[in-house]
Amino acid sequence: MAISPIQSSLLLITLLFLLAPITHCNSSYDLLSELIKLRAKSPLGMIHLKEPLLQRILSIPSPKPFSSLIFFDARQLHSKPDNSIPSIKYEFSLLSSSFLTNNPQNNTQIFFFVMEYQESKSSYELFDVKSLPHVRLIPTYVTDVKNDCIRMDASGFAMGAESMKEFVEMNVNVNVGPIHPPPVIPKQMMMIMGCGFLIWSPYLVKKFVFGNSLLHNKYVWMIGSILVYFFSVAGTMYTIIRKAPLFLLDRNDPGNWIIFYQGSGMQLGAEGFAVGFLYTIVGLLLALMTHVLVYLKNKGKQSLLMAFGLFISFWAVKKVVYLNNWKIGYRVHPYWPSSWI
Repeated sequence: MAISPIQSSLLLITLLFLLAPITHCNSSYDLLSELIKLRAKSPLGMIHLKEPLLQRILSIPSPKPFSSLIFFDARQLHSKPDNSIPSIKYEFSLLSSSFLTNNPQNNTQIFFFVMEYQESKSSYELFDVKSLPHVRLIPTYVTDVKNDCIRMDASGFAMGAESMKEFVEMNVNVNVGPIHPPPVIPKQMMMIMGCGFLIWSPYLVKKFVFGNSLLHNKYVWMIGSILVYFFSVAGTMYTIIRKAPLFLLDRNDPGNWIIFYQGSGMQLGAEGFAVGFLYTIVGLLLALMTHVLVYLKNKGKQSLLMAFGLFISFWAVKKVVYLNNWKIGYRVHPYWPSSWI
């Protein structure tokens, strides 16, 4: 029986409709497999995103099988001393690696990408990126890139990887899990220190048994306690983990250095050391007044030195309160006189 041209056209259209979902599923599966392979090549689980790969992701009809979190990078800005892009990129890498560590099996719900400005300028225009740092989430339901994509605001960078994790879990149905920062002391250094301790252990044990070691010297304990207190109140661990710079170069006046950075989102190393020094002064003066001055027999000298210690302590606390108010913009009204704030 002969088939008319109209019947053949209807048959062809029907076949196209039937094959379209299969083609879509195959293209989505191929892209997902390719992303998994690209992620496996990256030690931190971040995929280097270029425009051809981005167009393939956007071309998949909604709902997409996965969400995409993109970090917009610009290497030419990394050298600027007051730029926070490298530190935020580091936190982004912690988020990516922690997600893979916590989800070794079910980890295709979201992929983490890094896009370089010099390689993808048109994509920056597509997402309407005006300033950096910039992080954008492409959800599964996206149809319009500019309107449906979700931008991470400043609060998403405030606490580093932790606040980024909250942003992801709030906008994507995925459990990132705890953040796993790298150890402060690398494994190689730990092994070297362990070997050194084993080599010196017989000598150290001999010194300890005969009471002739540094651990038996009270002044070593005093100095050690002061150093531990100082580095604790100076936020040294924050500076090491966040890799915060010691100070910044003033862009308006290259001859000056910025030691105190206004804004709660960042803390410089010298800033923490300055506040830690003020705290240490107060602690040492308190120890002096409670353990040394109380034994002075001359009451006049004792009262004078205690008054001097209290004056310096109040001055140091006043400076700490002033710097805190200046940095975060919060005023402590119920506790200090109005002239202090």
